[in-house]
Parts: sequence; structure tokens; C-alpha cells
Amino acid sequence: MKAEYVNSFYQAAQDVFKIMLDVGTQKDDVFTHEITDDGANITIKLKGDLTGTIVFSFPKETALEMVKIMSGMEMDKLDSFILSALSEIVNIICGNAATHLQKYNKSVDITPPEVVEKPSTEADKCELLPLKTDIGAVKLNIQLEENQE
Repeated sequence: MKAEYVNSFYQAAQDVFKIMLDVGTQKDDVFTHEITDDGANITIKLKGDLTGTIVFSFPKETALEMVKIMSGMEMDKLDSFILSALSEIVNIICGNAATHLQKYNKSVDITPPEVVEKPSTEADKCELLPLKTDIGAVKLNIQLEENQE
């Protein structure tokens, strides 16, 4: 997978976390692996010049802290309110990533976010983009393919 595709998602996540949450973000090395399952998992599919699946995996502690920053409420479990808030963050990040991808002449549409218990992609392996934020880790599992049409 081309680095600019992965970097589009990193840049979008970094921007959204900073603007919406005032949280700094750094990335670790990207590597190929089997998809991870980590607390709250939100999936978005891409269609267009690139097709595939993006799975955001949030450990429970990170998810709760994000929503605390957004809502000002202290929460202790991953309920529908938390998952809805995380889905909105993922939707905004992926929308911004789609805009970044246009710089590379790639036009994509995103599906609405979906909460999944056991994440999967079309392929056995995907690219893992591990993010370190000021409030905890977030994993982006990225599986994209270029359409040859």
C-alpha cells in the first residue's frame, strides 16, 4: 500500500484529535499484520478509486477519556453513548482523509461508521497504523486497494 494513503489517514486523525479534543498525536512505525481487536472497534468502508476497510480500535481507557473530553461527563463503560461519540470521531477523520486523498487524484466515498465486536477486512492482512495520543493509544487498521477501472 502506498505511504501517501496511510499518511492521509494519519494526517486526518492528527488534525481531528488536535482540533476537537486538543490532544497531540504521534505515529509509530506502520507494519503489516492481522487485524487487531481492542476494546471499541469502529469500521468504515471506502468505495471509489480506492476500496477497502478502515477499522479504528480504541482501548477502553482511551475511548472513555476521549468522550470525557468531548462531553465533560465521566463514564465507566463502553455503552451506546460512548460508541456513538467514537463513531462520529471516526466519521470525521475518514471524511478528512478522503479530502487528503484527493491530493493524490484518488476520489473515495465513505460508508457510515459501524460498531463491530470482531473486526475484519476483505484481506487476511492489513496495514496497522499505531497512534500514540496524549490520552492513550489508538490503532488504525487500514486495508485499501486501488481500483483498476
